[in-house]
Amino acid sequence: MTATNAAAAAAESDAEARSILERAAAASFPPLHAVHHLLSVGVCVRCIFRMFGAFSHACSYESCCSICFGILLPTCHQDEGVVPFDDISRIDIITSMVSQAIQREGYQIDGFSLEISLPAVVAANERAIRLYMKEKYGSENWFKDEMFSQQTMSAKEGLRLLIAPSLEKQLGVKHGNNSFRIRLTYTHDDASLKLKSLLPNDSNRKRKAESREGNDTRRNSTYDDKQTLSEADSFIHKSLQGIQDKEFCSLFKLPPEKVSKPCHLVISFLRSPIYIGGRYLKLSRNVSQSCWIIDDERMGEASVEEIIKESVCAISRGDGYKFHAAGREDIDVRMLGSGRPFLIEVLNVRSIPSAIEIQQISDKINSSEKKHVRIRNLKLVDNEIWAMMREGEAEKQKQYAALIWTSSPLTDDDLQKISVINDMEIVQNTPIRVLHRRSPLERKRIIHWMEIEKVEGSSNYYLLHLCTQAGTYIKEFVHGDLGRTNPSIGSMLRCRAEILQLDVTDVKMDLLQ
Repeated sequence: MTATNAAAAAAESDAEARSILERAAAASFPPLHAVHHLLSVGVCVRCIFRMFGAFSHACSYESCCSICFGILLPTCHQDEGVVPFDDISRIDIITSMVSQAIQREGYQIDGFSLEISLPAVVAANERAIRLYMKEKYGSENWFKDEMFSQQTMSAKEGLRLLIAPSLEKQLGVKHGNNSFRIRLTYTHDDASLKLKSLLPNDSNRKRKAESREGNDTRRNSTYDDKQTLSEADSFIHKSLQGIQDKEFCSLFKLPPEKVSKPCHLVISFLRSPIYIGGRYLKLSRNVSQSCWIIDDERMGEASVEEIIKESVCAISRGDGYKFHAAGREDIDVRMLGSGRPFLIEVLNVRSIPSAIEIQQISDKINSSEKKHVRIRNLKLVDNEIWAMMREGEAEKQKQYAALIWTSSPLTDDDLQKISVINDMEIVQNTPIRVLHRRSPLERKRIIHWMEIEKVEGSSNYYLLHLCTQAGTYIKEFVHGDLGRTNPSIGSMLRCRAEILQLDVTDVKMDLLQ
């Protein structure tokens, strides 16, 4: 650089420093020589402002900042390439990219919250600059160590102040607490790996002295993938919190080196799950509640979960779903009466269904020619319903209608003996039929009431109505399961009893009625 060019650069830097002081007259700013020095070590205008308790939309023209890596200038690498900025109006380029991505993904939004993730090296470099300032200017009257901790705005909050208003304008909706989240993830792999190699307890700590001398451009192949880099950032954050200032100064170069490569930006979106709930009726004895496959062979014609999910996801356009129900019935058991409460949890939906669209989902399922499943009271609900459903599972009562056969005809006294039972306790060991997938446990359950009537025209067939505590194995309660359920219908009547058909006729829960 010629003497003339050097003089011009110095004059430009001095003018920029004076401009900073003029704009920050109301804040506790350092003198001109300190500002000039911060600029000379690569700290950007915005980082200087926020470190001393002010914030400005003013933008200098450095390619990168030694603290924020150009995040606040801003300059960044995005998937489409490098995105440079020369003035504040160019912040709209990032918000335009966000807007285009939202449209491309097909999200319908009424607001947004903004999440920003910065590499841990930003916090490390800011700490290094603060300690450097304390070391260099700590003896001067203007310097007060507490000014940093009391006044500093984080780089993350500074970036939020820059981007949020522009996003509001671009998207036409307000920024705040919203289920739709825009996430800006900034990474700087080289700087993060380099920093991690200097921290205590890292396998590369032995090389830290050599690294600090500028020979640390080597990559650690252990951290080549993004997942490990993310774990490395987490490690850095935790490690930095446990390092005292004295040790920090011995580990890291003060001030940090100037940088030329900006951060990489990844834009992503996530909407909190939505819940669509109601009650389902299962009218077929060949439909399971969820998809049931044994040895690569499907059991049954279909499942309640798949039938409902298909219609819900077609409208909400989510990334995935989870099916929740208040208990379950066997594949050969029908669910009748008022139906069983259920929820479909839809993940990251592109569109939240309207009341009209919810009704369309219900109509589509209920008008199906196969008539396997019907649903009632379908509606959009909040996630508290899921917690209430789980809490109520153990307390709910269920009613059944069972067609049973007995080895000998029952007398009127037998029928009366069954019908007068009230809140009878039974003990059930895990049924033989499910021992291969459930732990062998002894369970106490309550039979609240029973009614039994003869099937007309037969002396050995009966219709048993009963109300039981949730979790009672009804089939085993009828036949006894080789003595593993006691008492049972068979043991009480002193004959062999078998269940031929079973229907759930009511699930007593004050939910989704």
